[in-house]
Amino acid sequence: MDGDFRQAFLHEPSVLRRFPALVLNADYRPLSYLPLSLWPWQEAIKAVWLERVDIVAEYDATVRSQRMELRIPSVVVLKDYVKPRKRVAFTRFNLFLRDGFACQYCGAKHDLTFDHVLPRALGGVTSWENVVAACAPCNLRKGAKTLRQAGMALRRRPVRPGAQQLIDMGRRFPPNHLHESWADFLYWDVELEA
Repeated sequence: MDGDFRQAFLHEPSVLRRFPALVLNADYRPLSYLPLSLWPWQEAIKAVWLERVDIVAEYDATVRSQRMELRIPSVVVLKDYVKPRKRVAFTRFNLFLRDGFACQYCGAKHDLTFDHVLPRALGGVTSWENVVAACAPCNLRKGAKTLRQAGMALRRRPVRPGAQQLIDMGRRFPPNHLHESWADFLYWDVELEA
């Protein structure tokens, strides 16, 4: 997968507003759940043309060149398997994902920032085991104090998440747009009929 595309996706998600293609690994699982592995239709067609992917499902819309007409792919699968990363990057997004996009002091889901459980001023380090998601009011209330000094408690002890744990958490937060052709490849937390 092209590193330039990853940067474009992170900085210009508007390119995915029209006809995004769900990208599946060679095992027919999404490359990632959060953010969901999507390519702009132009990247999907380029990958088809370069024979890097197979088309699994298509939109009704087409694109034309002087010599051909092609239906826009809605689901593509990589021909070569991409090994998932074992190590989880310590990023603000992954931290919020680990903590369920909720303050670890009060449970609020708005105005999130992060907090060092043992403040840096008291020797705390920036690590998975010492940083939690916190809403701005709780972060301000705690300040540079210990939990005991601030009279606060954590809802859950912070730990380093595994890759599978973050994938499972990501399944709980489906994106706003889900095309019907993606349904068979996404396993969100929905109750199945018996």
